[in-house]
Amino acid sequence: MTLKERDKKHLWHPLTQHKLHPDTIALVKGKDCTLTDEDGNTYIDAIASWYTCMYGHCNSFVTDRVAAQMQQLDQVVFSGFTHEPAIKLSEALISILPENQNKLFFSDNGSTSVEIGIKMALQYHFNRGEKRNILLAFEDGFHGDTFGAMSVSSLSVYNGPFEDYFLEVKRIPTPNGENHKAILNILEKLVLEHDIAGFVYEPLVQGAAAMKMHNAEGLDQILKFCKAHQIITVADEVMTGFGKTGKNFASDYMDTKPDIICMSKALTAGLLPMAITSCSQAVYDAFYSDDMSKGLFHGHTYSANPLACTAALAGIELLKSETIRQNIQRISASHQGFNERIKEHPKVKSTRQIGVIFALDLNIEMERYGNLRDRIFKFFMDNGVFLRPLGSTIYIQAPYVITESELEKVYQTIENALEIL
Repeated sequence: MTLKERDKKHLWHPLTQHKLHPDTIALVKGKDCTLTDEDGNTYIDAIASWYTCMYGHCNSFVTDRVAAQMQQLDQVVFSGFTHEPAIKLSEALISILPENQNKLFFSDNGSTSVEIGIKMALQYHFNRGEKRNILLAFEDGFHGDTFGAMSVSSLSVYNGPFEDYFLEVKRIPTPNGENHKAILNILEKLVLEHDIAGFVYEPLVQGAAAMKMHNAEGLDQILKFCKAHQIITVADEVMTGFGKTGKNFASDYMDTKPDIICMSKALTAGLLPMAITSCSQAVYDAFYSDDMSKGLFHGHTYSANPLACTAALAGIELLKSETIRQNIQRISASHQGFNERIKEHPKVKSTRQIGVIFALDLNIEMERYGNLRDRIFKFFMDNGVFLRPLGSTIYIQAPYVITESELEKVYQTIENALEIL
């Protein structure tokens, strides 16, 4: 019996309606940018497996470090204990985060990092004796699948059955370079009518909204407004963090830095699950008290797992290396070249790019998980390229180690797909 046949007996996959999509592809190997299935077919992983394996699959620089750590200390409770991998990671991460970040809180995944960011924002005001219980978020945002993260998200395809149970959230448009004044007017009205605790946002790129990109200057104005009104700003950098926008973090493009930053995905180089929520000293100080109840009572069993910390530390070393820095620039330049040859195609409605993230919108209406989208996905896989369309949007976010020939195959496969539509 094949792996994909055995899979059907017990496994329930994410984002899958199994009655409509009963089949899976069983993978047996990953190396650099290549995935291999049980039938020997190979695929270029052009989305870095949901933006995680940014230094390639099974990168020996990372795996060798983790293998050595496994012989030293594998897991320990992080409440009341500490260890060198977490301490070294904190020192390395603080050195590349925006300069106002000073404290790190560990959890397990991107969604929980946002949950913690939300709890920090709400409890910050509670600890100071202020009643602020409303959150602010962008339209079309996505922040995860736990309840707080769902509350500040607004993609009903994921959240529809649960919306009656959400936290109260007010939504504003993303800045597009022309609506800055209108957004500030909306914010002025909102702060007069509501006690807003925090603003949760994806800086510059809204991933699940099909790589929708917005204006850095406009976002900076929003952040300045929030600072002036003591609204805690929570940057969800789960997708954008660790070099994908061309800088270490998307927040580096703005003068005004967030109070809180949420990180996961590429944090551990795609090897192990882990997340971190960082914050400024001012946020931390609101919890620092002789009153036990003012502490942040949130914890995960595998918080700061030594193996995951070791993987993350190795990933940061790679990110800071000259090779990866040059590769990010090379991929960005290649995307710009591809954009020039594809943007006028009659079946392409629009294109956009920042760093290694490239997206194009098809000039065709289709459902996010409809038959036409599935047909395009199958075409990509049949041609050895793993791309996962978000409705009518095709995007690339490949590992930093992808070669020029592999990139060209990705580009050519997209161009070929346009001819079958």
